[in-house]
Amino acid sequence: MMRAGHTQTHTWANWLLDILLPAHCVLCGLAGESTGLCQPCQADLPALRYGCRQCALPGVTAAPWLCGRCLCRAPRWDLAVAALTYEYPVDHLVRKFKFQRRRDCGHVLAEQLARAVLASANPMPDLLIPVPLHYRRLFRRGFNQAEFIATHVGRQLGCPVHPGLLQRIRPTAAQSGLVGRQRRSNVRGAFRCKPLGGLHVALVDDVLTTGTTAGECAATIKAAGAAMVSVWVTARVPAPAGSHRATPWSDSVPASPKE
Repeated sequence: MMRAGHTQTHTWANWLLDILLPAHCVLCGLAGESTGLCQPCQADLPALRYGCRQCALPGVTAAPWLCGRCLCRAPRWDLAVAALTYEYPVDHLVRKFKFQRRRDCGHVLAEQLARAVLASANPMPDLLIPVPLHYRRLFRRGFNQAEFIATHVGRQLGCPVHPGLLQRIRPTAAQSGLVGRQRRSNVRGAFRCKPLGGLHVALVDDVLTTGTTAGECAATIKAAGAAMVSVWVTARVPAPAGSHRATPWSDSVPASPKE
């Protein structure tokens, strides 16, 4: 009886909050759902339905579901899941979340990722590790967007999250504005990981651009003994306009809010 009464009280409290503080869509500002998006904006999101199974590059629609670059030279991780294509309005959601600390936008992005993971045929990992920030950048920003997403997704999927296992041991410049060899040099040796003997780890981040940061993290995690590394991101940057889809990690990439 007490449990039923508690549930009834909780329902009435939620109803009262909905009346006093109705949910609003984080994109258009109109009355929305508890998910943070109204139905039209939800329908307009550029969901990534067809992507390379290994790097999540959009547009791969034929078996073996791998892009040309991954067929020729696989990335340093094993599988990838991206919920959305990094284009309007996803880019606005990411920037508001990352630089304006709009946690409502972060919840929307994390919810989209959780749905994409459930919809994929990929095996579930043993644990989630967010891409870490160096402590100086974490202090300036106030939070780690990757850890926020990983915590929300882990709660949704019942996967443990261990942010302390992977550490960024030296500060790095922002990856945006760097190309090819500069990006690789920027993050080389920047991470350290505690032992992960035989585990399947999902590395969680907000956006996957060239895969340089994710690749260095994945290599570090595998060196720590992990048997398998998946990469989970809320959004995947598409190949640059005019480039061939067989080169998803081109030196020329669109602007993105990467570290």
